[in-house]
Amino acid sequence: MVNKIICVVGMPGAGKSIVSDELVERGFTYLRFGQITLDIIKEKNLEINEANEKKTREGLRKKYGMGAFARLNIPKIDELIKKSNVVVDGLYSWSEYKILKEKYGEAMSVLAVYAPPKLRYARLKNRSIKNDQALRFRNFTEKEAEARDYAEIENIEKGGPIAMADFTVINTGTIEELKASIKDILKVIG
Repeated sequence: MVNKIICVVGMPGAGKSIVSDELVERGFTYLRFGQITLDIIKEKNLEINEANEKKTREGLRKKYGMGAFARLNIPKIDELIKKSNVVVDGLYSWSEYKILKEKYGEAMSVLAVYAPPKLRYARLKNRSIKNDQALRFRNFTEKEAEARDYAEIENIEKGGPIAMADFTVINTGTIEELKASIKDILKVIG
């Protein structure tokens, strides 16, 4: 039996982390695609904020191309998939999608989580960040969230993987409803 990779995609505040956590609860190993960005910021002793994150993300893509995060994370994915199914939280660019799809083929599925901007911005503004050592649930003002949306769509090809997702869940209801939709998708993936 070949282990599976589910790449979770979506805009900030859509619910990617909740979906990823649910997959971990169901036995998947977790890989945060963008952790590389935060690690570099910490190494440079910079403040973790949207401006430094954007500069770092875009710098990596300038240095390694638009498929930077796929190229940099493939060795981690290869190790993890030997042992279990893997959930990749935060696949962003179209180039990354193509690199991973070429490498992993049918073993990889893409799951898009969608919520409308106003709902996402409200979630991002009201996030509780207590005990969030991994910085997965940072909050943003509406202006910061909108700026991040635009930057991700315009500068890092984020729309492609969302448009080409194998599955899409609409996250406008409760967390329980979102988790139930994941259970249904897992039945199809196998």
